[in-house]
Amino acid sequence: VLSVQLSLANKADESSNGEAFVAPVPPTYEEAISGASAPCYNDIEMLTEFTWDDVNIRRVFIRKVYSILMIQLLVTFAIVALFTFCDPVKDYIQNNPGWYWASYAVFFVTYLTLSCCSVPRRRFPWNLILLAVFTLSLSYMTGMLSSFYNTKSVVMCLGITVAVCLVVTIFSFQTKFDVTSCHGVLFIFCMVMFISGVVLAIVLPFRYVPWLDATYAVLGAILFTMFLAFDTQLLMGNKKYAMSPEEYVFATLNIYLDIVYIFSFFLQIFGAKRD
Repeated sequence: VLSVQLSLANKADESSNGEAFVAPVPPTYEEAISGASAPCYNDIEMLTEFTWDDVNIRRVFIRKVYSILMIQLLVTFAIVALFTFCDPVKDYIQNNPGWYWASYAVFFVTYLTLSCCSVPRRRFPWNLILLAVFTLSLSYMTGMLSSFYNTKSVVMCLGITVAVCLVVTIFSFQTKFDVTSCHGVLFIFCMVMFISGVVLAIVLPFRYVPWLDATYAVLGAILFTMFLAFDTQLLMGNKKYAMSPEEYVFATLNIYLDIVYIFSFFLQIFGAKRD
């Protein structure tokens, strides 16, 4: 303060001697910070470091999801093979449909719990226990459905499902097209499928229409193929929308459900019923 007062006094003396007082020009931002010490990390280093960490987290997340998914698919494949190739088991489940409806109830409850409740979905080990119960119930339903079809048809539909899922996964990882931005189209498609399903539930019990059933199955296969691409890109995390790395159970649940539904619709399209 004293130095400022002395400076003003000197300026006043100079002005009293006949010289005009001119206010000092404030320094520019670059001049003001020119003497400041440099930060520990510049923006590029921080960005590189954080990007590197995010990529590692995303890779661990993807690896965890596909590891759990492989276990789910192996369990489902084993149950489908058992119900298809083992005649005593096949006869038992076909003669006792109550187990199917019980597994459907378990499937519905566990699916709602994992989809709507974030606490059990994220809390270990309850999230994996619920996911295991969900996998077993849906595998039983898929196995019972497969038992009514010819063995060669089941094997062929399994092969088609594997090929389609592999192509869609590679496409989702390689393409620049953002499927996650098309959620409105998927919602409209779901509404069309819902209304079509209600119409089929009313019409088919009175009279079976093969082409109507086949058309519905084709639309369902297309819809869940699109959902598989959508969920795969959510898993990648480099598009408009991304899945949180904490939601590995929910991501696994969605992709597994897409694959099972694709197989079921292919079985409905290409499968030949047993005599």
